[in-house]
Amino acid sequence: MPEKTPKAAAATIHELFATRIYRADTIVPERLNNALEVLAMSLAVDDAAGLKWCEKHGYPGYTSYASLNDLAWRFPEFGRLVKAIDRHCLAYARALHWNLRGMKPKVDSLWVNVMPEGGAHSSHIHPNAVISGTYYVATPEGSGPIVYEDPRLGLMMAAPPRREPLPRGFQSHVPFRPAARTLMLWESWLRHEVPLNRAEGNRISVSFNYVLA
Repeated sequence: MPEKTPKAAAATIHELFATRIYRADTIVPERLNNALEVLAMSLAVDDAAGLKWCEKHGYPGYTSYASLNDLAWRFPEFGRLVKAIDRHCLAYARALHWNLRGMKPKVDSLWVNVMPEGGAHSSHIHPNAVISGTYYVATPEGSGPIVYEDPRLGLMMAAPPRREPLPRGFQSHVPFRPAARTLMLWESWLRHEVPLNRAEGNRISVSFNYVLA
């Protein structure tokens, strides 16, 4: 009597090693956002040390990254923004299942970016932090997205090309197109970039790093 061929068990595909990006829209009132825009443009004119640093390092537009480290103390509007971001960073840390051991995410640095037409920010990470992010003050049409890179990309030595169109979870570079008053958070080791600003107006944002304290 011939042997019966055993019925094949159903195959299962497991999705592992998720990279979680946090997005929240309209996190502050429009009135506060308008005040932040005015302050950002004022700093882009008056912050001589910041402008000098931008010129020296070929940074397009303006950033307070290397000149002002006390924006939340200096301007109440930035202090209110930080309080709003604090809540979201704590929610993000919990979503990542971190063992906070009695600590919580705390802002370590915060800076303004005013990127004119033609500006871009090449691929980079944020060392010495656990959560990094950007709050978007102004995103005129054409200003472009923020793009995150698959952290495994450098290990894919012989990976075959994939068929197009690709679902977002399989893309090696994933764009997010934020609006004004959008908050984006990610783990600081995640490489990201800002493509060429094709808008006629300024792309204004506030970037920051958080540590656990």
